[in-house]
Amino acid sequence: MKRRKSPGLKCLLAMCLGLILLASAAWAGSPPAVGESLPDFSLAAPQDGGERSYLGLSFFSRSFKIPELKSQVVLIEIFSMYCPYCQGDAPHVNALYGKIEADPALKGKVKLVGIGVGNSPYEVGVFKKKYNIPFPLFSDGDFKIHKLVGEVRTPYFIGVKIYPDGTHRVFFSRLGVLGNVDQFLADIVKLSGVK
Repeated sequence: MKRRKSPGLKCLLAMCLGLILLASAAWAGSPPAVGESLPDFSLAAPQDGGERSYLGLSFFSRSFKIPELKSQVVLIEIFSMYCPYCQGDAPHVNALYGKIEADPALKGKVKLVGIGVGNSPYEVGVFKKKYNIPFPLFSDGDFKIHKLVGEVRTPYFIGVKIYPDGTHRVFFSRLGVLGNVDQFLADIVKLSGVK
């Protein structure tokens, strides 16, 4: 008489594997969703006086959180110096910055910052210099911020609306290059309601 194999052990192993995968996906988080708050993280204040001024930080600031900036809107680009899409999109992001700074209705109200995931301060500096990035870039060499924002691929853009009472919400969250800079800026202005 042949002994019949029990499917119980295989089912149990499959269920355990499924639970492990589900738990690891939940632990990794997800990108900030529209309507939610930005995850809580701090960035070191730039040493460059022009960048401090652009962000509205005092000389004495050592660190800051995005919602503390004196701006109505902050656009965060999650990038990596090793990302070919980020490299190719750098001139478009620079053009976006230029259009914002040249528009009296937007200058001072919309700020750009970049966060280099897995990039050391040196690597971020190399990227900034090579592509003539005019706005502040920050290092996330240990991937802490990257984990908080759901380990997104790059480039990833997050738009944060900051209200006068200090509260904030994410109004834009998208993977991919800018595409048409004028259309991207028009979408940001419309979605954020910046005035």
